[in-house]
Amino acid sequence: MSYFDHEKLDVYQAAMELVDLINTTIENLPRGKAYLVDQLQRAGSSVPLNIAEGAGEYAHNEKNRFYRIARRSATECAGIFDICRRLKIIEEKNYLQARELLMRIVAMLSKLARVSEKT
Repeated sequence: MSYFDHEKLDVYQAAMELVDLINTTIENLPRGKAYLVDQLQRAGSSVPLNIAEGAGEYAHNEKNRFYRIARRSATECAGIFDICRRLKIIEEKNYLQARELLMRIVAMLSKLARVSEKT
């Protein structure tokens, strides 16, 4: 079976884990927080989608741009999880799991952006 370039990236696999975690998290958010659900879904799906676009790009400056967008979306997710924690609408273990995963994703994307900048 052949794979797309983005499917081979550890950061893409981690971003897909993030999508799963977000889906589980939003199932448990109260109904009155639809704005957070929407924002988290959009920012969360932006991470793997921009990684896929970047991996499929040949121009280094464009590749870098997609990885930077993915990184910004990941940090946006971190902010949304912080809000959920502040509002006490997320379990602490889910918050910590999301934070750890997002820190890994941001670190990997930062490295990818730096590497694509130099090539």
